[in-house]
Amino acid sequence: MLKNYPIGLLTMCVFSISITAQTINDKLPEELQLTAKDTMIARSNMVGLGLNIIMDTGKRLNNFPGKSEEWHMVPYPSRVSFGRNFRSGLSLEGIATVNKFMEGKLVEQVVLTEDRSFFSVDSRLSYNINRLFGRTGWFDPYVGAGLGYTSIEGDGQGTYNGVVGIRTWLSERWGIDVNTSGKWSMGDGITNYMQHAAGVVYQFNIEKELNKEGKDKLRLIEEYLREQKRLQDSITAAQLAEEEARRLAERLEREKEAAELAAAEKAKEEAERKLKDTIRKKLEDAGFAYFGFDSSYLTSGAKEVLDLVADFLTEYPKVNIKITAHADSRGTEEYNQWLSDRRAERTLKYLFDKGISAERINAEGKGETELRNDCEDGVPCPETKHSENRRSQFIVLEF
Repeated sequence: MLKNYPIGLLTMCVFSISITAQTINDKLPEELQLTAKDTMIARSNMVGLGLNIIMDTGKRLNNFPGKSEEWHMVPYPSRVSFGRNFRSGLSLEGIATVNKFMEGKLVEQVVLTEDRSFFSVDSRLSYNINRLFGRTGWFDPYVGAGLGYTSIEGDGQGTYNGVVGIRTWLSERWGIDVNTSGKWSMGDGITNYMQHAAGVVYQFNIEKELNKEGKDKLRLIEEYLREQKRLQDSITAAQLAEEEARRLAERLEREKEAAELAAAEKAKEEAERKLKDTIRKKLEDAGFAYFGFDSSYLTSGAKEVLDLVADFLTEYPKVNIKITAHADSRGTEEYNQWLSDRRAERTLKYLFDKGISAERINAEGKGETELRNDCEDGVPCPETKHSENRRSQFIVLEF
């Protein structure tokens, strides 16, 4: 672990875009400043899309990678992969490919008289050879092995797989992957074959850490900062005695001012809280505007409630409210939504007619989604309980 605060901040400059950490990095001698070249990708997820080519002539590998007339491929993306790269240099991938053995081409030294469908899924554990040298670069060769399953015209068999490949990184996230796999059948269901692949890969969820050069530079930085801190401490020690009394007086004055400000702020917040509670309580005391069954027209009781709401908004001209209109559960959800929208509109219009500005109110129909009791669809309830759900209610939005 780093032993002092400046060193801790410096480490942050490698892993974040902290302004403070970047400022410290900028103050270092140029040869000690950490750069992107001092980091490497330690972990990432990776997806790929590309083409695959099958070669199954029955000949030995001395013809690698084979002639184009021996290749079987389709003219569209035929390979997808998803994997995870680990700090150790290992990568674990899952791969799916589709293809077609073409009529007229050689398979196991026999010329096909018709097309044959091909499908395979494979798991692969590979190792990035560059990790042997403590870094990754734009050119990343790898080797690996795995298990898979191949189906040709519905006849399937497990396979043992070996792979060699190269990833060429065009940027931190985008690259090109070219590889060749040898696949050996676990039984007699299919024959051994080779599969070439090429495609685009994309890295995401990238996690970085210092590479070997970066760690060496960090050790030099730690030594430099320790020396700088020692020099600064000696200067500071000489100044502490004459500054101590002044700092103490300033601290006490700041504490006093802070306490006074905190008390004033607390009193202000308490007064505001009580005022808001009073305003909310007054609106709640107005109650709900209830509607008749299957009706959006305002009853006399509803109008009395809305008169109280209008008086409330006149008394508190800076308060904005929200109206939510509701229906009981009888009827379809679509109809009840429409009915609650109508109730919201009539509630709004009444308040507008009372001279309340449209900018201070918004309204929303909730249908039967916010019942006040357990009278849901299929639950028998008396009319008195259903009537509790046919309402417009009012909520303070802004003070």
